[in-house]
Amino acid sequence: MPPKDPDSSPAIGPWSKTNRPRAIRRLVIWYRRNAAVTTLVDSATNSATVAGSMAGNVASSVLQPLVFDPLRRLQGNTEPDEIRESDRLWVAVDGMGGDHAPGPILEGCLQAINRLPLKIRFVGEPDRVKSAATEMGLCEALDDAVAAGHLDLVTSGPSITMDEEATAVRRKRDASINVAMDLIKTGQALAVYSAGNSGAVMASAIFRLGRLKGIDRPAIGALFPTKDPSQPVLVLDVGANMDCKPTYLHQFALLGNIYSRDVLQVAQPRVGLLNIGEEECKGNDLALRTHALLSEEKRLHFAGNCEGRDVLSGEFDVVVCDGFTGNVLLKFLESVGSVLLGVLRAELPRGRRGKVGSAFLRSNLKRIKKRLDHAEHGGALLLGVNGICVIGHGSSKALSVVSALRIAHSAASHGVMDDLAALQANCD
Repeated sequence: MPPKDPDSSPAIGPWSKTNRPRAIRRLVIWYRRNAAVTTLVDSATNSATVAGSMAGNVASSVLQPLVFDPLRRLQGNTEPDEIRESDRLWVAVDGMGGDHAPGPILEGCLQAINRLPLKIRFVGEPDRVKSAATEMGLCEALDDAVAAGHLDLVTSGPSITMDEEATAVRRKRDASINVAMDLIKTGQALAVYSAGNSGAVMASAIFRLGRLKGIDRPAIGALFPTKDPSQPVLVLDVGANMDCKPTYLHQFALLGNIYSRDVLQVAQPRVGLLNIGEEECKGNDLALRTHALLSEEKRLHFAGNCEGRDVLSGEFDVVVCDGFTGNVLLKFLESVGSVLLGVLRAELPRGRRGKVGSAFLRSNLKRIKKRLDHAEHGGALLLGVNGICVIGHGSSKALSVVSALRIAHSAASHGVMDDLAALQANCD
């Protein structure tokens, strides 16, 4: 018999094979197929307990969760914490931006409303939004959110497609991204999110919101995972500015320092300059001149040059680079998770030993993939404009939208704009 989950509670009421929920049936099938493995783990834990308390603790903390995590996930309390209405903040969402819009964007917004203390002004073309809601079975959830005052549908004109030039924001004045930016400008929202054409998003933000005083070029800042799961590193710029001057990178460092301090809660962010070597004499002309500027900057802690291998090391909290280099780095990181999992699967032995090994590694591999998955971060902040703007990946779906809205809410609720205003004052 397979071991029982010590945290599980007895079922209530009569059960049969026909009236079990589908998720439970799948779990029972999986559990039976892996009975030999779970028994092996239980035996290893018991043996470890007999051998010594330290070994027992290791077995309990490392081995058991791999087997019992699916049971706990179903039987545990999966309901979100209660959200107070007074804590909810308005966020504007470009519902027409993205490769799959508006359906998955709307789905992500509805999920975010249940998980995060926010309210959403969803900007889009009414007919397309309603059609997508019907097709994806979201009508009831949409009506409930509107009735509760958590979601407001805002009408826009024809949207800007992914293959249009950024200057299209001037022609299509009532495009969804422009309407969303206007909501921030008029104080009807504290932040905006869009998974649309990044060039158009940046152009609309500059035209509608304006740049911060003392900032020549806004930068896109993305969060990368590090060895410490609780402390990501902010890399900027990752795509807004292909050709940069030393003064631009200097400004990126100031912006990243404020974001890391306010949102990521790093007391004294360590700022690094992406370079080919840690010595200050290394690099091209841009790196050398930028290094000199950052070394003299008193408003941040410059930790020196950051080599490519150090970006994910956890030794830096902010890494600055030009948009061309940063975008290559971002796209490379996006491929690492899937490639790593593919290599691990290919290297696992075949047959019964391979199945046993896969059962042990399954939860670990999922956690690794989750840490490296760009959808878990969802979006990047456009820093340097006079408002909080989060740019999502063009292929964003519901999970990415929720993650991006979490970033938008975090930035809006931690006083980022107040400190950026102080930065402007220092530029006078």
